[in-house]
Amino acid sequence: MGSYIMKRCFITIPMLLSISIITFFLNNLSSVDPVEAVLHAQGIPNINDELIAETKAALGMERPFLIRYLHWLASCLQLDFGHSYVTGKPVWSLLGPAFLNTLKLTLVSVIVIAVLSVALGVLCAMREGKWIDRSIRGVSFFLTSMPSYWLAALMVWYFSVHLDLLPTSGMDSYKSYVLPIIVISVSYAGIYFRVIRSAMLSQLHEDYVLYGRASGLPEKKIWMHIFKNSLQVAISVFGMAIPIILGSTVVVENIFAWPGLGTLSVKSILNRDLPIIQAYVLVLAAAFVLFNTASDIINAAMNPKLRKDL
Repeated sequence: MGSYIMKRCFITIPMLLSISIITFFLNNLSSVDPVEAVLHAQGIPNINDELIAETKAALGMERPFLIRYLHWLASCLQLDFGHSYVTGKPVWSLLGPAFLNTLKLTLVSVIVIAVLSVALGVLCAMREGKWIDRSIRGVSFFLTSMPSYWLAALMVWYFSVHLDLLPTSGMDSYKSYVLPIIVISVSYAGIYFRVIRSAMLSQLHEDYVLYGRASGLPEKKIWMHIFKNSLQVAISVFGMAIPIILGSTVVVENIFAWPGLGTLSVKSILNRDLPIIQAYVLVLAAAFVLFNTASDIINAAMNPKLRKDL
């Protein structure tokens, strides 16, 4: 197992390096001159060539691309992503709290999604083709087809404005989590429970199920084995759900004024604050790679056959 973990980590390193190169390169492909973006963000009205040259020298943008990339990468490894063009504050001082706020919302949402998905997936698999299976799948198709912004606005109108039960925005108390979590859970639980259901139904046709029933094993014990063997799919799905939700909370966070990555990224894009945008893309891309690696390691620990595939 130790050698497998070492191999997976060894593969992860070049992937993270590739992500950093692409992120830095795409930032330089922007149609907006970074120097002009800095000056506009600082509210300087008259921009001339002399001022652009001075700012470029101060920011080190006159150096070759490779030198600038290596300097930026070395700083990123120390969680130093530069300074915001708008506020002049260190990027991590803005990105760090926003990341933690989004992570809190994401982790609670993933727990709710996992519980709902597993419960509904097991129930539908055990009642395949029955009215309850068809009803749950029909409702899930309807709910997942609704745009998240429309559902969020509807929830705010009913629970916050009409009933006055929950806050409309912010994260002042535990009540502030309720509406964003419901919107996120509805969007994803309807997708992931079908994955659990399909994984369990595929296991239902395996030989060990036939042999177990022929041997007279109780149905509960057989279904427990089916569920256990379906966990590998569930771990992969929910492991990747965390970075997916981290990167897709933009709409929910902006509707509920949640001070997270989604709100920060939209403000940065509107203000052309390139260092924050660059750090945001890098952190999310790295999260995808790291969570994917973690889920692979957990699956390999549960299934020794997977260790031989690497």
